[in-house]
Amino acid sequence: MAANGASCEQPQKRAGPKDKQNGKSTDLLLRERRQKDKEDRLSLVLWRRPVVTLHYFLLETLVKLKEWTFELWHRRGTVFVFLLLCFLFSITYSTDGSHQTYVQYLEKKVLWCAYWVGLGILSSVGLGTGLHTFLLYLGPHIASVTLAAYECGSIDFPEPPYPDQIICPQDGGLEDSISIFSIMSKVRLEACMWGAGTAIGELPPYFMARAARQSGTDPDDEDYEEFEEMLEQAQGAQDFVTRAKLGVQHMVQKVGFFGILACASIPNPLFDLAGITCGHFLVPFWTFFGATLIGKAIIKMHIQKLFVIITFSKHIVEQMVSLIGSVPTIGPSLQKPFSQYLEAQKTKLHHAGKNGPADENWLSWVFEKVVLVMVCYFVISIINSMAQSYAKRLQQLRHSEEKSK
Repeated sequence: MAANGASCEQPQKRAGPKDKQNGKSTDLLLRERRQKDKEDRLSLVLWRRPVVTLHYFLLETLVKLKEWTFELWHRRGTVFVFLLLCFLFSITYSTDGSHQTYVQYLEKKVLWCAYWVGLGILSSVGLGTGLHTFLLYLGPHIASVTLAAYECGSIDFPEPPYPDQIICPQDGGLEDSISIFSIMSKVRLEACMWGAGTAIGELPPYFMARAARQSGTDPDDEDYEEFEEMLEQAQGAQDFVTRAKLGVQHMVQKVGFFGILACASIPNPLFDLAGITCGHFLVPFWTFFGATLIGKAIIKMHIQKLFVIITFSKHIVEQMVSLIGSVPTIGPSLQKPFSQYLEAQKTKLHHAGKNGPADENWLSWVFEKVVLVMVCYFVISIINSMAQSYAKRLQQLRHSEEKSK
């Protein structure tokens, strides 16, 4: 019996190194297959394969609609309460009475806040490339309020047409009475709502990583896969980007609330990693969202506001225009359109109830076209991203069928 036992144990000992070698080769083949699948998906873009990309985009849209429909059906109680509230609000909105003054005020404020929250979400939610709404919308809004405040000597712009259009008040004011803090208070609501939107947009990576950790399943997300690979290869990290990502991950994991707050309070392109890290290590929701909301909607937003207001204050703008004119050869030709644009904006501020000058400066025309191009690229990136998501679904289905055979 002992001999038989020994003879049974010997083949198991010899098979150990082979099993390890087979395991390594299997891991290598799996990584190569994942890399090849990723390259195939990334090649699925509108300018290379337009027909297939649009086809996959439409199919992914139908899949998402089906998933959302089932999700809403599972939460039909909440949906019913929401629809009931909307119905009651519509009755209140359409019924005449003394309450209409408050209803109109509430409608205006809610729509204004929802506009900026929506732009903040679009800036950080990760749809396609993300829409840089601070540069396109909030930054120009703060700049226009700053220029108008110094020109009008007041921030009490008549409402309406503010905020759709800025017109100086009739009584005017003293330029010396304008301070940075008064301008910051004028745009505080818009800036804080935009910052709150960016905080909400950081939630999907957190929920995705948290669900993956709790369920043990492999999520359909490239960033999470890169995060897991980064954790596996943490000791051998050499390049600056990987070390920076590991630094963010260690700060969030070790410091907790204040680490998240520090990462959210400064312009940080790696903050998506903080959300994934918090979800992966099961950081409580209110710890993550509370720190993110305070950092983005209060601390970071005041830093960005202060920078824009200082940059577009009257004396800084005048110095910038004079510096442009001092550039050799091309300076005067560049200075002229900038000066004309500023003068046109100042003239427009004093045309209460009128249309003002009809001349369009080429700077405003260029800015409008830049905004249009960036919005179009954002839409294209969403189409590409959704088409690639559907391609990944097909790849996973094919691999599962191969395993079952």
